[in-house]
Amino acid sequence: MVRYEKRTVGGKELLEKLERARNGPVREMVEGRLGEFREAGKGGEGRWFSELCFCILTANYTAHGGMRIQKELGEEGFCNLPHPELVAKLKGLGHRFYNTRGKFIVEAREKRVKRELGGKSQREMREWLVGNVKGLGWKEASHFLRNLGYFELAIIDRHILSILKEYGYISEIPKTLGKRKYLEMEGILGKIAEKAGMSQGELDLYLWHMKTGKVLK
Repeated sequence: MVRYEKRTVGGKELLEKLERARNGPVREMVEGRLGEFREAGKGGEGRWFSELCFCILTANYTAHGGMRIQKELGEEGFCNLPHPELVAKLKGLGHRFYNTRGKFIVEAREKRVKRELGGKSQREMREWLVGNVKGLGWKEASHFLRNLGYFELAIIDRHILSILKEYGYISEIPKTLGKRKYLEMEGILGKIAEKAGMSQGELDLYLWHMKTGKVLK
């Protein structure tokens, strides 16, 4: 069981670091990314599907690797390559799980994700994605929505959890993140975002930069 810390010294320190980052050169990079995400969300089904495939690929992989493959295949490749050719491409491009991810992408072609998500709240969108798209868990579904300009949800990975532990918000990192635990962690991040005066999507970019020195999508 994860124990939550009562002390607030670490939390104050984190908020101060976020404030300094927001008033420094990192802000321009973060705002640039947020603008890219908003523009991507204005795209059609093909653009949304490309982002969906990126998030399917990055699960248990790397954001850099997913971005590289997305750039190589593009909307056309993700949407139209026959299954054997798609798998061969993923293998050739170095993805660890080329068979499984290729299968998930082909199966996801049957969905019209942008249409299906229309009219739903962000939490309802995520619920639908987790329940209907193979290869997307809570983190990946949140990642997908953030990359299309929906900023209310948290993208919780090992980097984010390590920050929560480092600054005393939790005493240990959960071994697994099912729905209940994910939402608990998201609740903590939501309070941090509120105190920092930013959305969860924006907070994620600043926290990622703190851990990696990068502002990726």
